[in-house]
Amino acid sequence: MHWRIDVGALRPLIPAGLEIDTFDGSAWVAVVPFTMWNTRPTSLLAVPWFSAMHELNVRTYVHFDSAPGVWFFSLDCNSALAVWGARTFYHVPYFNAAIDLVQNAGEIDYSLHRTDKPAADFHSVWNIGESLPRSEPESLEFFLTERYCLYSEHKNKLYRANIHHPPWPLQRAEVKSLQSTMLEAAGVSTPDQEPLLHYAESIDVDIWSLEKV
Repeated sequence: MHWRIDVGALRPLIPAGLEIDTFDGSAWVAVVPFTMWNTRPTSLLAVPWFSAMHELNVRTYVHFDSAPGVWFFSLDCNSALAVWGARTFYHVPYFNAAIDLVQNAGEIDYSLHRTDKPAADFHSVWNIGESLPRSEPESLEFFLTERYCLYSEHKNKLYRANIHHPPWPLQRAEVKSLQSTMLEAAGVSTPDQEPLLHYAESIDVDIWSLEKV
């Protein structure tokens, strides 16, 4: 779920060393709920009680030295071990949360209650729509989804982790209901507009360790 937002509304929340990416004159913020399967360190087998989990991130788009990437305001997950690992090794703001997902044919009902502070909640129902053509460079869909690194900050130093995945197999989606305080908990006021929705069924993602930039 994406919303247009003024760059000035985000600038105080982003490290000075990062430039905020814009498309058509606007920055963008996103609330992205999803599920992970077969999560594991490279060369190791997936552990059943650790490898599947729900997650939701709140993010915007930035670049450093011409490398476009993602800046996370928050990430919520229903695995305490994953939260600890991401906080420790990636310096990203992960939070523990109770998350439920129910799918009935093409309808998804996703709800989240953060159990850490600051408090945050999310509940949305959406319908999955038709497949979209592959995103082309210079398109909005490409700008919003084809991101191959994440940035984080720790002790006033910037870090970057490279990410690899094939192009997102995007589909249209239509929101039926949405109640959320995720953006507000991150210090961002929810824009007064309907979100732009996309859906993807499945994609394989690899992420590398952090490096200082």
